[in-house]
Amino acid sequence: MKVVCLRAPGDIRIEETNRPERANDHVLIKVRSAGICGSDIGAYRGTNPLVTYPRIIGHEIAGEIVEVAADETMFAVGDRIVLEPYVYCGKCYPCSLGRTNCCENLTVLGVHIEGGMAEYFSHPRHLVHKAPDNIPWEIMPMVEPLVIAMQAVKRAQVKAGEHVVITGAGPIGLLAAQYALTLGAVPVVVDPVAARLELAGKLGINYVINPVVQDAVQEIKAITNGRMGEAVIEASGDARAIRNSIDYVAYAGRISLVGWPKSEISLPTALFTKKELNVVGSRNSVNMFPESLRLIAEQKVNVGALVTKTIPMAAVPALVEDIAARPEKYLKVIAMF
Repeated sequence: MKVVCLRAPGDIRIEETNRPERANDHVLIKVRSAGICGSDIGAYRGTNPLVTYPRIIGHEIAGEIVEVAADETMFAVGDRIVLEPYVYCGKCYPCSLGRTNCCENLTVLGVHIEGGMAEYFSHPRHLVHKAPDNIPWEIMPMVEPLVIAMQAVKRAQVKAGEHVVITGAGPIGLLAAQYALTLGAVPVVVDPVAARLELAGKLGINYVINPVVQDAVQEIKAITNGRMGEAVIEASGDARAIRNSIDYVAYAGRISLVGWPKSEISLPTALFTKKELNVVGSRNSVNMFPESLRLIAEQKVNVGALVTKTIPMAAVPALVEDIAARPEKYLKVIAMF
């Protein structure tokens, strides 16, 4: 079978390898579509310290089951599914709390272990979710980035009627804003790229701010009648946005950090105390896939609007190179297998 393999940073290619056998307690999947994620680009650039090489990339994976165990009762050949790519140990302290998303021994497809950009893939049956028939293959991989956004919003304990400031209008930020709308909250999206703010407006986000040409603090103050955001979702990983999130949040507010910064960032922790903030991290997701599938199937969240283009599997190496060189051109690219 064919796979998309990173031999080393900057060296990505289509390779041939043996089709996998179905492992014990696994299902065998014919991959139909896969999303190219920022973590794949980081692996290509060599800036993701968690990646080892060579590595088959890909963790936003949708496909069709082609083989199950003889005694399988939950899944059947022909089922349309998405993969949960976070393989946890089930034995460590966070796992004992049910917080498997931050397992101490977590392995993520395409990062720590081989990913799913392959024609066939064997995956643990407990990390597979059936997909409704009305979700096309072209958008089904978006189930995974949506759960990342949902986890960040949940970690910030966003409630109906609250203003939630979202820094970063990339895929996660725009999905977080749409999810906030489904909860009855009022998202305020902050991003320096005008085209992304325009897309946010088309997705129903009424408040967008360009911090390059606007005073974001004053704009948020006006929108919230002086309170500032009860919650902030930091989805960019940009050092300035992370610092600014402390100014955007209300006294007694909450900040959820989901963007990955490129380096350590110095923060004025005295403001955490002065405002008595709740500042939390948000990593991966836990128990979110069924709700993500439902929201997409019911068209409560428009994930298709974030898909810049779809490509065949053979075009993945060239597109990864182009995204790495010109990331501003793309939100999400889906590869069809």
